[in-house]
Amino acid sequence: MRRVNPETVHVHAEGVRAERAGREERLRDPMGWLGVVGLQWLEPGVRRFGSDPGGDIVLAAAAGVVAPVLGTLDVGASGVSVHPAPGGGLTVDDAPVPDGLELADDESEAPTILAVASLRLVLIRRGGRIGLRVRDTAAPAITAFAGLPYFEIDPRWRITGRLVPARPGATIAIGDVLGSVTQEPSPGAVEFEVDGMPYALHALEAMPGHLWLLFQDATSGHETYGGGRFLISGEVAPDGAVEIDFNLAYNPPCVFTPYATCPLPPPTNRLPLRVEAGEQLWTPGWAPGT
Repeated sequence: MRRVNPETVHVHAEGVRAERAGREERLRDPMGWLGVVGLQWLEPGVRRFGSDPGGDIVLAAAAGVVAPVLGTLDVGASGVSVHPAPGGGLTVDDAPVPDGLELADDESEAPTILAVASLRLVLIRRGGRIGLRVRDTAAPAITAFAGLPYFEIDPRWRITGRLVPARPGATIAIGDVLGSVTQEPSPGAVEFEVDGMPYALHALEAMPGHLWLLFQDATSGHETYGGGRFLISGEVAPDGAVEIDFNLAYNPPCVFTPYATCPLPPPTNRLPLRVEAGEQLWTPGWAPGT
């Protein structure tokens, strides 16, 4: 690890605390991961949905009333359309849902969000399957959220590495918690040192000029989530130099809801050391001092 000028420690810590505050605010958002309360995979055919226990998709809201039958979803090879039931109260963009509306999924620039009571419904596509993800904007987990547990901020875990570019068009196999595996574009691997020992993490593409790192380490399954953590790098310099600040390592969505479809770190990204930095494992009901 590099030596840190003591004069920069305070500035770095303030920056990390600001990032953490923003992260917790996003988790409190009614459309954030704490509000995801369901995921129903859809088979071809007509699927009736509402609060009726005998329906194909059974919904319940923390606030407001869900009609026994909200309508049906017509699941076909080319997409999914919705046929609302009269008086069900289903809306889109604050207006009644038109009959036969084709639903845009989460891979589109503007996914269709169906609303009823405190529920928000959106289609997702994963590994060739299509599902209906359910968020509840009044979910108890949102109001009960008391923040996240962290390792102490340590400037020694703010490391400068170097991106070793992959050949053009290179991909890496990324599995997910559903058992699916996809080939994802990889710009290369970040090489870095910890206590004089060399390590590397294969990167995925993030926002322009930055890298997305999925990793596990010796804290995984103990102080941190067993499925690993995520990290967005600093901007990659023209010579490949890139900052990776493990103090900003964060939990994947699967920590906050069982209805997420998180990617998993590739085997090459399992670090044989303890990364005592970033978010620790959060569990429902956690509060400072517990």
